[in-house]
Amino acid sequence: QVQLVESGGGSVPAGGSLRLSCAASGYTFNRQCVGWFRQAPGQEREGVAAIYTNGDSSTGYADSVKGRFTISQDNAKNTVSLQMNSLKPEDTAMYYCAARSPPCPTLFNRLGSYGGDYGMSYWGKGTMVTISS
Repeated sequence: QVQLVESGGGSVPAGGSLRLSCAASGYTFNRQCVGWFRQAPGQEREGVAAIYTNGDSSTGYADSVKGRFTISQDNAKNTVSLQMNSLKPEDTAMYYCAARSPPCPTLFNRLGSYGGDYGMSYWGKGTMVTISS
């Protein structure tokens, strides 16, 4: 049974940082499309970052987080992380990780769009991020 479990959420003031982690069981992140998504209250889900977990580790970001968020993989730990810096109140949301098999360009091209499941096969239950002003 595949399980994705997010951790690292919390409450920090604006300008602060958080590092989210997504751990997989029953599933290997190697050579997969893995993304981080967020959903704020009253809004649809938005794709914010994605990575193709092959040797090149191609990454993509929504414009809203570009330059502030960094997605990375740790194959030894079978995790994908999201380092979030210079956090803003508008980053407040439930953050989810999700994964699917390649190809990944269709995932990358949709980052920043709202709604839908991005064709992801597996989803975690989310971790809450709250940024105070």
